[in-house]
Amino acid sequence: MASSRPGAGFDGAVARGPPRRYSKKSALNEIMKARKWLAAKALVVAVTSCLSMIPAMAYRKAQSTARSVPTLEGGRAEFNAHVSEWLKESDVPSVAVAYIRDRKVAWTEVYGEQSPGVAATHHTLYNMASLTKPITAETILRLASAKKLSLDESISKIWIDPDITDDPYSKLLTPRLCLSHQTGFANWRRMTGGVLKIRWKPGTQTGYSGEGYNYVGAFAERKLARPFDALAQETVLDPIGMKETSYTAKDWYSGRLAVPHGPKAEKPIDPIATKWNAADLLRTTIGDYAKFVVSVMRDEGLTAAIAAERATITRDTVKPEDMEKACREAGELSQCTVTAGMGLGWEVEVVNGVKILNHDGSDWGVRTLAMFVPSQGIGVVVFTNGENGMRVIRKVVEALYPNKLYAATI
Repeated sequence: MASSRPGAGFDGAVARGPPRRYSKKSALNEIMKARKWLAAKALVVAVTSCLSMIPAMAYRKAQSTARSVPTLEGGRAEFNAHVSEWLKESDVPSVAVAYIRDRKVAWTEVYGEQSPGVAATHHTLYNMASLTKPITAETILRLASAKKLSLDESISKIWIDPDITDDPYSKLLTPRLCLSHQTGFANWRRMTGGVLKIRWKPGTQTGYSGEGYNYVGAFAERKLARPFDALAQETVLDPIGMKETSYTAKDWYSGRLAVPHGPKAEKPIDPIATKWNAADLLRTTIGDYAKFVVSVMRDEGLTAAIAAERATITRDTVKPEDMEKACREAGELSQCTVTAGMGLGWEVEVVNGVKILNHDGSDWGVRTLAMFVPSQGIGVVVFTNGENGMRVIRKVVEALYPNKLYAATI
């Protein structure tokens, strides 16, 4: 059967019937028609081919996205590929990492050496430095939730440090002001000549102070007639199941301590607390602290009101120039807002409308950080035993919580 398409003979079909006569003009017309038809056919073929590629391209794109999700959520593949490089280039002996997803510990990993020639493990005990403070704060907040003390009672009725007995401002000190760094104390009394001093009216300014945490610890200890570390054990550590955490040295510390590493590999200074310090030197494993962060995220042991207060900024301490610097580094100059200040036991940041609770720690040869996003149920805990550990910590956080603006504030 003959093709009915114009110029069928020109695309290989056999013409049937008696031969036809063509004038030169009619032959040219037939040729032009055939060329137009061939061009139309080529266009149809090209369009059809493109259309057929769209589902395949979409499929490959979906596959690529699917492959990237575990990297963002799990992170271990990226760590395994790069962590040795991160540690080496930062001169940091080891890093321990915990990732929290859906308010559960998703995984923990430990890399490097706890001391020269000794591999770090999940049982390695890291000095928390100032990450001690959130555990101290949680102890006070749970005691307040149980109505064993009040966040706003005057500490002076129970305890006054001999250095400030004659200072009328001492009567203004409360547990809330201690936990939110509003006491007026320096970070450590050695910074004020070895004597505790109140440098401004409590409650009117924010000034980071480990002394304030020791002050509220001493208050709780006297009010409840129990050593503070025992109160923490009964109120926080035991209920959460933190069996490898302690404010003071234990027999089970032996052979498990992450030795701090200075910027020039100097001989390590590794103080082990023999008396509780509410602001520093607590030892724990990555698994135990991850459990703690999960418990905090779930507001366990707290009244709703106190849980809300814990995550409320006392006063914004972000300077305009610091916010501009962070926004510029993150490449978000057009729409960029950062507010941050102390809550109760944690620093609270609001980054482009997302609330993040975090705290870091810094001692000689030690850097630590814990952060979590309440609205998203995710969190990251990172310990290092290196002076330059914050370089590694930032890379870890960027891999697990890829928020450029938040990373710029670390």
